Amino acid sequence: MVGGMAHAATIQVGTSYPVKSIKQALEKAADGDTIRVHGGTYREGNIAIHKSVALMGVDNPVIDGEKEHEQFSVFVPYVTINGFTVIASGKSSIRDIAAIKVYDTHHATIENNILDDNFFGIYIQSSKQCTIRNNKLTAYGETEQLTGNGIHSWKSDSLYIAGNTIVGHRDGVYLEFVTHTEVRDNQALDNRRYGLHFMFSHQNGYYHNTFSRNGAGVAVMYTKQVRMENNTFSENWGDAAYGLLLKDITDSHIEHNVFSRNTTGILMEGSNRVQIQRNQFEGNGWALKMQSSCMDNELTQNNFVQNTFDLATNGSLKLNRFIRNYWDKYEGYDLNKDREGDVPYRPVSLFSMVVEKYPMAMLLFRSFMVTLLDRTERVVPSLIPEDLKDDAPMMKPVAL
Repeated sequence: MVGGMAHAATIQVGTSYPVKSIKQALEKAADGDTIRVHGGTYREGNIAIHKSVALMGVDNPVIDGEKEHEQFSVFVPYVTINGFTVIASGKSSIRDIAAIKVYDTHHATIENNILDDNFFGIYIQSSKQCTIRNNKLTAYGETEQLTGNGIHSWKSDSLYIAGNTIVGHRDGVYLEFVTHTEVRDNQALDNRRYGLHFMFSHQNGYYHNTFSRNGAGVAVMYTKQVRMENNTFSENWGDAAYGLLLKDITDSHIEHNVFSRNTTGILMEGSNRVQIQRNQFEGNGWALKMQSSCMDNELTQNNFVQNTFDLATNGSLKLNRFIRNYWDKYEGYDLNKDREGDVPYRPVSLFSMVVEKYPMAMLLFRSFMVTLLDRTERVVPSLIPEDLKDDAPMMKPVAL
């Protein structure tokens, strides 16, 4: 019921009811009504919704776009689309066609739907207070150009995106100029480009999501006041792949995440005042690449375990702080038994610096020559950044 409206009606749609089509039901409906669409396949072209109604699927009705249409277009507030299988939208290199698209409104709820073989899945344009929950989105485009994003939002505010599974799209979730939004408990798997990609999207939180086997995990660009907690970034492999890219990010917080089996766990460029704490970096090629353009970042109480390289940089990183992290390559001692190493740990190896300049040098990895180089450099540091060190490395892994 919308705005206190009384006498809301329920309209049944299906082959055994007087109303056979969704469009016919929308013509009859008033604001606040519920339209129950029963099982079957509905080929009605573009269904434009100009009334504040709840569209409820019963027994999994199929909305077929026949490779030509945008199946649902929402233009008014207080619309719900729940319980449909939406398949085969049109595709366009000019227009962002989506299975379900919300235009310039507020309080739309899209939940419990299956979206299969569409260009864009769910698209929120210039809208507020929308909920996208418990949908399953799958696409099959063979290249980035042949598929859109799973959940895409532009110039929106106060969205709640939770419990969705997104597979095979260009980006799993893409946000641009989106603020005050919570992205929680989603799985973005096997997407062509990124599991999550957001730009100019401030004051958002990302919690308990899984980003796995994507072209790259997550790209965060030109954004401030981001919180990323309890997410998993895994199996993002490739020449330029990473679990998480932080590019020109400020005043943000990254905590209790797992970075596992990525080419690079976190790649940081031009990012400042970021707190990175209590994360697990395990089995990555590079756990962390931090460029010299980064400053005033603090990394504390993270675990670095079984990474080929823990840290790589192209500068001295004097302006960033490493304190009380656990490094499995640390060979120091703890005479006073305070659980912190008595000698500093320098996480940048000489060989990692060589590889940064000459990638082909990886062919020598695990050779005796490389071991000798690194051992010599640790005893008499001369080439690795002198001030890049953890002054109080933990002797045992941090309990996360």
